[in-house]
Amino acid sequence: MPLTVLSDADVRSLLLSLNREEIIELQESLGEALHEYSTGTQETTGCCSANQPQRIAIPAPNDRTTLFMPASTSTSRGMKIVSLNVAPTPPSDPAASTTSPASARGSVASYTPSIASTASSGSALSRNSTVSSHSSQQTPITPSSPSVSFSNLSLKPTESSIPSTESTRPIGSLTLLTPSGTPYALLSAEELTAFRTALASTLIFTKRTHVHSITVFGAGKQAYWHIRLALLLKGTSIHHIDIVNRSFSRAKDLMKEIHTCESWNTLRHDKLKISILSAEYGEYSRLLKDHVRKADVLFLCTPSTSPLFPAELLTSSEGRKKGRYISAIGSYRPHMAELHPDILRQAVAPEHKHHHHRHAHREGVIIVDSLEACMKEAGEVKQAGLGPEQLVEVGELIMVKKAVMKEVEMGGEGEKGLRRWLESGNVVYKSVGLG
Repeated sequence: MPLTVLSDADVRSLLLSLNREEIIELQESLGEALHEYSTGTQETTGCCSANQPQRIAIPAPNDRTTLFMPASTSTSRGMKIVSLNVAPTPPSDPAASTTSPASARGSVASYTPSIASTASSGSALSRNSTVSSHSSQQTPITPSSPSVSFSNLSLKPTESSIPSTESTRPIGSLTLLTPSGTPYALLSAEELTAFRTALASTLIFTKRTHVHSITVFGAGKQAYWHIRLALLLKGTSIHHIDIVNRSFSRAKDLMKEIHTCESWNTLRHDKLKISILSAEYGEYSRLLKDHVRKADVLFLCTPSTSPLFPAELLTSSEGRKKGRYISAIGSYRPHMAELHPDILRQAVAPEHKHHHHRHAHREGVIIVDSLEACMKEAGEVKQAGLGPEQLVEVGELIMVKKAVMKEVEMGGEGEKGLRRWLESGNVVYKSVGLG
């Protein structure tokens, strides 16, 4: 049997060539695999959770961690080995951390490029270049720069966060073998990991009926693939994408690629407006509130050790009026958290039949990729004190009709209520990663 070896550049090239139909086909395959993972048995399927050993984390030099992630199907075996930087465990209880950017002195940049239609040759987009600053120092804009407007404040970043100059990318490899143990593929895992995570994160996203505004926290590969898949799957229905990142320069690099690279030509459209909110410039707390509140979808793609925004932005009566899909995939260890635990606690609280304010529908559960893994490693789940009965695996919900019976048993409305929740209610998805 030949051995296929693909570098990260090879993998990236293949993934960028995928069109919408191919993405949907891959999503359906992943959904079926996750459904078998959640509901199958060792007698019926090789993908069941009983056949998937838990990953192992081993400390490595220079504040790095190496993860060993085995996987098994009825036709193959696999082992992904990746190494990445992790933020140090804070000395105090992470659950007690309630400091929000709004309470700190901070700075952010608001970055809103003006989008024009591309020529048929795929040349770069035309842009207006203007700068306004409340500081005495002007920032020059080169002809190749997107248009920028910003004002200075100051923001105190979380000290336990990973500096943007350090790599949080999972660098490593994926080895695939036949059931008899013969290797048939060796793939670079960096690009593939980000793509696969975004593919799973957008499984529920595709069911949403109203997606005009998306806020993305982070500007790395995870953010890149979440934005790309969102545009592939929802197209021109998306009008606003706000990127929130502590580093302006890294977010600007992502913006530049979206605006100028030929691989994005078919995804850009005239109504799409994209902005950057950075921890380096601007009225951070006010703009952060605006971005979170207006979002139909929140993609959280950072290895944060503290909540990315104050809980009350979503838990207050005003914050609860709108249904949102929130996908938190960046933190993956018990001391890490992108969402404040109060947001999860409210999501699983019993629904009151009578209240004075109109709130979006919720189902009383958090969707996870793996119940066992999230109970063990998801910081948000542990800090919120949630139990396994308050979590449901995404594999159980992918096939809606198969999930209806469980929803009825929980006192819900059956298929009608479940569909309404997935399509327009407040849905929180938490993932720590599966092999």
